[in-house]
Amino acid sequence: MNRIVSIFKKAKESNHPVLLPFVCAGSPTTDSLKELLPALQAGGASIVEIGFPYSDPIADGPTIAAAMFDAIERGMTPELVFEQISELRDELDLGLVAMVSTSIVIAMGGPDAFCKRAREAGFDGCIFPDLVFEETEPYANACKAHDLTLTMLVSPSTTPDRAARIAKSSTGFVYLLARAGITGERSEVPDIADRVRAIRQKSSTPIACGFGISTAEHVSAVTKHADGAIVGSALVRRLNEAQEKNENPAQVAEAYLMELSAGLFSMDDLM
Repeated sequence: MNRIVSIFKKAKESNHPVLLPFVCAGSPTTDSLKELLPALQAGGASIVEIGFPYSDPIADGPTIAAAMFDAIERGMTPELVFEQISELRDELDLGLVAMVSTSIVIAMGGPDAFCKRAREAGFDGCIFPDLVFEETEPYANACKAHDLTLTMLVSPSTTPDRAARIAKSSTGFVYLLARAGITGERSEVPDIADRVRAIRQKSSTPIACGFGISTAEHVSAVTKHADGAIVGSALVRRLNEAQEKNENPAQVAEAYLMELSAGLFSMDDLM
């Protein structure tokens, strides 16, 4: 069974949602993944989304965009991402998802060539954030052929019927955007109950929610309804700040994930 499918299956059986942090490959240093991924696992992550640096990031706010630009300037490439994942894969239980623009996929020979290489490196799934739903078929076929999940995005403006179709077409999990706009930290708690309920009426695909999730309170609020919480900009910011202060980014990552993980459990779980 695909690792991501297995993780969500176990989460459902145990009634414990999962935490899915996002990191940008090559940030805050070119070889950051080597220490960050084990630290994220130790902190409570079940699945990690790994962003492939791209010069024109889609829907990413200033924090993640800056991390991607910096990574590219340091010489980070898709092939280097694959090499680093390949070196780490056997040490990790984490599910690993490649978050990558279709422009990169096309430049690497198309969906089949990219997915083949991703699977060989040790990835378990893919998210193509700029993929148009009506153009999904070749990407879905490539992911299926190479035992990768395909996660698609549902935005706040997506109609209920279209959201259900996207969820049904996703494998592993569907990515529900908690808010409109671009990625970034927010103070208000997202309200996703109605949108999750509408998707669940027509699809059994697990739902992970992201965009603006940055506190244990946020994690608790979204996982009352969704199967997982995705944390991106808040983590990326902390990693960059740690590097600037000559602190250990991996230690900061682990501590922050432990803080967020508290939001996955109810008081009954902790007693």
